[in-house]
Amino acid sequence: MPKKIKNCFYANLTFDKILQAHQRARKNKAYRNELIKFEINLENNIVNLINKIKAGRYHLGQYRSFIIREPKERVIKALPYIDRVVHQWYIEEFIKPYIVPRFIISSCACVPTRGTHYAASLMQKYMRIFYRNKGNFWILKCDIRKFFYNINLDILFDIMKRYIADKKLLDFTRLLIYEGNSNSKVGIPIGNYTSQFFANIYLNELDYYVKHELKIKYYVRYMDDFILLTDTKEECKILKNKIIEFCRNQLGLELNNKSKYYPYQFGVNFCGYKIWTTHRLIRRDSKIKIKRKVATWNHQWKINQINYEEALQSFNSWLVHIKHCDSYRLKQSILKKCDFLYTEYTEI
Repeated sequence: MPKKIKNCFYANLTFDKILQAHQRARKNKAYRNELIKFEINLENNIVNLINKIKAGRYHLGQYRSFIIREPKERVIKALPYIDRVVHQWYIEEFIKPYIVPRFIISSCACVPTRGTHYAASLMQKYMRIFYRNKGNFWILKCDIRKFFYNINLDILFDIMKRYIADKKLLDFTRLLIYEGNSNSKVGIPIGNYTSQFFANIYLNELDYYVKHELKIKYYVRYMDDFILLTDTKEECKILKNKIIEFCRNQLGLELNNKSKYYPYQFGVNFCGYKIWTTHRLIRRDSKIKIKRKVATWNHQWKINQINYEEALQSFNSWLVHIKHCDSYRLKQSILKKCDFLYTEYTEI
């Protein structure tokens, strides 16, 4: 793999590549007005988009902002559909093939086959290996304070320059990073497809520092949550201070006040699970949420106002999540409370 991305911008700016990006972007958005308008005159829209990018006349559209409150309150910013097509093209043609393969094996976000379940399993694997080889150990668990809102755009662009030698691609990367940020040099919008990859590239700097400078063997990161396994409490203190200094001086970031260290016997909350060396359980807040949802679905069923497709999709998603932990009793307990389910479904 070349050290830098070179001479590939125009080679990847083709009708077929943009069409493929559109086909990816349209998933689960088949009835949105913007998508319908884009597809009515699909060929011309793609050709016009390519010509704008080639001529340097492409600019991001106006963001639409809204708030979500699960799992915590966040401001989400959504771009027009055509910009989502562009983001798909940029990530799939340049970031995934050239930069993502350089992530360490224990960086578990934005990488195919490495999601939350992979991260939780890897964490437990490392805990078991550490305990088997050394006995008792300590856990240093950290996360970044308001991570997306505090990413420094100048630092991000400097990092991207180390990967990209293609001038046209670098100029386009500058546009994606800086445009639409209200003249602020800090923060990237939550909601953009590019944002999650830029964020992961940003913290890849931390990954390399922890692995190559601090020489930590057992380290796992999922986006801005990361965990180190160490021999002693004193080692945790030293490592935490070094990480604080690196994040502040090199990345302009601060650790969340919830960052802490403790003996391994307490287990670790990570990627939706509570993990010990011996077993893995679903987190308490997940139990509370599913019980509330079931109560809501039961009520909607009784008054004949339930959306079965939506309810079953959500419930099946939860069932898949708990398959990755010790959950038989919990599953049976929840199923018994699901009055809204079809009789044959409750026999699972």
